[in-house]
Amino acid sequence: MNPLLKRQIRKLLPEDLRDREDLQAFLKAVGDSYDNLEDQFKMTQRAMTISSDELFEANQSLREESEQQQKLLERLQAVINSVNPQKGDLEDVESIQDIEQGSLADYISNQAEQLIAVNKNQERLLKELALQNQELNDYAHIVSHDLKSPLRSIEALVSWLKEDYENELGTAGKQQIDLIVTHLEKMDALIQGILSYSSIDKEDRKEHAIDLNKLVAETVELLHVPSSIKVKIHTLPTITADRFKIQQLFQNLLGNAVDNMDKVNGRIDVIARKLDQGIQFEIKDNGKGIHRDYFGKIFQVFQKLEDDSLSTGIGLSIVKKIVNFYDGTIWLDSEVDKGTTFYFTLPKTL
Repeated sequence: MNPLLKRQIRKLLPEDLRDREDLQAFLKAVGDSYDNLEDQFKMTQRAMTISSDELFEANQSLREESEQQQKLLERLQAVINSVNPQKGDLEDVESIQDIEQGSLADYISNQAEQLIAVNKNQERLLKELALQNQELNDYAHIVSHDLKSPLRSIEALVSWLKEDYENELGTAGKQQIDLIVTHLEKMDALIQGILSYSSIDKEDRKEHAIDLNKLVAETVELLHVPSSIKVKIHTLPTITADRFKIQQLFQNLLGNAVDNMDKVNGRIDVIARKLDQGIQFEIKDNGKGIHRDYFGKIFQVFQKLEDDSLSTGIGLSIVKKIVNFYDGTIWLDSEVDKGTTFYFTLPKTL
């Protein structure tokens, strides 16, 4: 904090108030705000160029910063009022103190105006961030949709090639055709994942009462879980939400557990626990586990484990985006060779 400002504030306060803990906390808050203001503004500018997932986190951070600065402005106004009383209260104060006091009030008022300007600029950046985020989603949606048509044509051509020239291809040729088909299927899954990811925020909420016991059971059937993996659905609640989004959420988490199962006797548990502020869900498996180095990036778009060549790297980012859509939180706990548990929370009222 500016030493002169701090000294003037202390000088103008009664002696019994100068060393109060709450005053020291206030002075520190003002000082921290000034010290970090430039860095915070640069972070805001940088947020204009970051990814969609980071944009969401930046939006949250900026909103919190705006709220903190609003509180700071209120406290600054209180200081201005305390050091700039009515003229009738100044009769016994020396003229030099009047000047210092007026100067101090003007100084603080000027700083408050600067904070207001920064706050307005941050609000403007928030709107620009939201617009860029929407444009990013729209672009991904359009490009992915346009890619589907040529992909279907390639799949058809490869299929005809295999049928018409089956005898001429030979073993090696057939293997190459099968490899092309495998990559086409992976590309199709990737495009569909991008479409799903970019559509989460755009779709209107079509909320209905959902019995999660039935929904999860139906999802397990859709996944065609191998007989070597047992899925235990514990008692789950009924919630009101968008059925498609919630099914996407469980389908991606359960599919991830199935894909990463390396045990002969695999087990997946789906658990729900009631909390004061909502519901906590757990998807627990005894699969190969995830190394702690990947915890921080596993929910990012296109991030996948190094040894997972079949993954599109989008499934878990879709999960996180859906959880964020409902103002929930998601995290994981995992140990290599022992298994993984994904936790996520949803509020009581979605």
